[in-house]
Amino acid sequence: MKKPKLIWTNILLFSITSLVAVIGVPLYGYLVGYDKYHWIATILCLGYCGISITAGYHRMWSHKAYEGHAIVRVIWAIGGAFALQNSALHWASDHRIHHRHVDDNDKDPYSAKRGFWFSHIGWMLREYQAHRYDNYDNVPDMLRDPIVMWQHRHYLTLALITNLGIPLLIGIIHGDVIGMLLTAGVLRLVISHHATFFINSLAHIWGNQPYTDQNTARDNGFLAFLTYGEGYHNFHHLFQFDYRNGIRWWHFDPTKWLIKSMSWVGLAKNLRRCDDIRIEKAKAARLFEISSKKLTQLPDKEELLQRLKDEYENYTAHLSEFYTVKKQWLEVKKDELVKNYEKTKVMQQYMELKRRLQEERENWRLLHQQIQVAA
Repeated sequence: MKKPKLIWTNILLFSITSLVAVIGVPLYGYLVGYDKYHWIATILCLGYCGISITAGYHRMWSHKAYEGHAIVRVIWAIGGAFALQNSALHWASDHRIHHRHVDDNDKDPYSAKRGFWFSHIGWMLREYQAHRYDNYDNVPDMLRDPIVMWQHRHYLTLALITNLGIPLLIGIIHGDVIGMLLTAGVLRLVISHHATFFINSLAHIWGNQPYTDQNTARDNGFLAFLTYGEGYHNFHHLFQFDYRNGIRWWHFDPTKWLIKSMSWVGLAKNLRRCDDIRIEKAKAARLFEISSKKLTQLPDKEELLQRLKDEYENYTAHLSEFYTVKKQWLEVKKDELVKNYEKTKVMQQYMELKRRLQEERENWRLLHQQIQVAA
């Protein structure tokens, strides 16, 4: 089978910047040296690029997880050009196809089932998707966004101005143009590229699958640290419209924290999040599936399997009951017309169901521990 045509622009870009980052940056450091301002500028520029991709390209435009103020959209559009990952329109179009056809080697632009190299960077080195380079039918909402279209039309100009102009300006102010071009320019770009690329590659290979195994996406806390919260990828592929990737307060997800903070000052609105009951039921179903498979290896599997089924049905029933009453409680709390004794009644019901659910959750956890030990 004839291989698609090579994209020499991308090949040269990735090759030259990587060589400069690996050889040129340390060599200049050895011969001339860097100071703390080089690294502060590099970290700040790296953060701007990363957040522009995660909060802008990914969660706002690709998944419509929230609506950003025009000021925010302009900031993300410029930062996306600085990150040098194509226009927001093209990036989001590719990403929506990825989610719709994840792991389909013929349709997923960066299918992980084609291997680490392909999903990480190989898909950008040949014209694998040449037939749809200019087809943006799957992003009609973005075609109506004047800021998106402005960035798309002037992407090359913006990319050159930001990637050369910003490090150059900082270098002039600091008094070391070459050093800043190397650190805040090239090194920042290479790190930014590969951090994003890890979500297409490593996040589909390395980690666990607490929500679903219907695709290769995995949760990985270490990758979340590198990618501003994007590493909780198993959750994301099942609940892609949630503005959060890390749903627990301890999950490292600065993109989530930023979006929430912007909503407090009017820069973001209509933040979307999945219902807790859907998330909890997905986790329960996944645990049931994992434990059921382990039980097939045991001689007395019938008794334990029946117990597992009973506990699963009991636990999910309690989940449904609890979240129904929780919703009622939140509604009556806000309703000033509801009398206090009615509020107290619903609150007592809510607290009792919460206590019972905690007991059921503990029983559910202990049963799975028992199965793990027995298997």
